[in-house]
This record gives sequence, structure tokens and C-alpha cells, in this order.
Amino acid sequence: MQGTDFSTVIRNILRDIKVELSDEFDKNFERQSFFSEAWARRKSPLRPGGSILIDTGKLRRSIRSESTSDSIRFFTDLPYAAIHNEGGEIKVTQKMKAYFWHKYYEASGSFGRRKDGSPRKDKRTVQLSTEAEFWKFMALMKVGKSIKIPKRQFLGASPEVESAVREIIEENLKEYFNHINLSGK
Repeated sequence: MQGTDFSTVIRNILRDIKVELSDEFDKNFERQSFFSEAWARRKSPLRPGGSILIDTGKLRRSIRSESTSDSIRFFTDLPYAAIHNEGGEIKVTQKMKAYFWHKYYEASGSFGRRKDGSPRKDKRTVQLSTEAEFWKFMALMKVGKSIKIPKRQFLGASPEVESAVREIIEENLKEYFNHINLSGK
């Protein structure tokens, strides 16, 4: 740290915070919680036992950060990220209903069939049947009806974030002041 001035210490603190929090926000998807606050479990039959908020991984990969000389901002620019992070209600639209019907026909057309045309009773067909029923239920909703999306926060402030930031600041300042004392400045 020879020749280290205080602006370098600030840059180091911001860099360390950026690395640490980027890693922690990513780990929220593995934990399926916002640090210690578990996400609400799924109520739909789709992907039973599967990861919450991870279908394609696009949301997880969308988390970015920007730094200035004195701050860091974490964000995602996906339009659906905010409803998942904060929770809320969405209104069913005609376009959504068309999508739900598409998913229903996609699921019901994949049934394994016996020679007589009736659906097989194997595990995959039973799962597809449950999935098809879910999409049909969604498609039959009236335009304007509200769907409640539970809060599944993955980004933002928390006691764990504050603690990590405090530790990083204290560690960097301790190192800076130890360097000053050792060099006799």
C-alpha cells in the first residue's frame, strides 16, 4: 500500500463491495431465498421441486452493477424483474390468455397415447395432464382478473448486505491506517 491515498482506499472499498455483493446476490438464486428469508414456494404444478425463479437463468444473469467514484448501484433491466423482487399483482390481458392457451395445447398435445387413443397412465403423461390443466385454468381466467405474484426478493438492502459492507469498510480502513502507522506518516 505504499503511496496509498484515501481515494485509492475508497476505490478498493467499492471494488470489494461490488465483488462481494455480486456473489451474494447470485447465491440468493442457489439458496432460493433473500439471504435468510426463504422465497414463497410455487403453487403451480409446473416443474415440481424445481428451482424458484430459475427457468432459463436469464433473470439471474441479468443482475448488473455500475460504479461511480463514490457509489455502486446493482440493478437488472428485465421488465419482469421488479414484480418478482418486490411482489405485487398483475392483470390478465388478452395476450396473456392467448399465451396460456398456447401452453395448454402444447402440454396436452404431448400426452403419450395408447393404441385406443386414451392417454397413458405413465408418470410423464400424468405430469403433462396436470400441467395442461394448470394452463387451461389460467387461460379461462377473465381479462382484468388479478394474479398475485409473491415477493421473492433477490436484490436490495438487508441486514446481511449492511453487515458485509460494514466489514469491507472496516477491513480496508484498518489496512490503510496500519499502513500509515508502519510507514510513520
